[in-house]
Amino acid sequence: MIEFKLDVKSGVPFHRQIVDQIRYGIASKRLLPGEQLPTVRDLAVQLEVNPNTVRKAYSDLELLGILDTQQGTGTFVGHKEIEIADDEKERMLRQLCDELVARGHQYNLTPEDIIEHLQRRLNHGTEETERSE
Repeated sequence: MIEFKLDVKSGVPFHRQIVDQIRYGIASKRLLPGEQLPTVRDLAVQLEVNPNTVRKAYSDLELLGILDTQQGTGTFVGHKEIEIADDEKERMLRQLCDELVARGHQYNLTPEDIIEHLQRRLNHGTEETERSE
């Protein structure tokens, strides 16, 4: 299961953020076919949004054949394979980087500070992997 989160500062409508998170969850295999999603009510409470927002996201995905809603049972991930297009990946990466730089700026961090830290983390992760082998 994925952890749903909404970014109020992104400018992306909430229902679209939910749709994207489910699509990316399926594409990355963090959501598997047949897996049950939270109910509309439960997800609306968790995300502090109107249930109609979640209902619209689920409905849009159901129309695309990505989700399957069974009356009285719940909403489930369908068996449709999802691939994220390169331009959409680029858009999402740009959005994440913009957010990271903006947040870093709030803490007086430069893009160079952020890049240096990411490189250290990547190198540290590589060292950890090499040590465990």
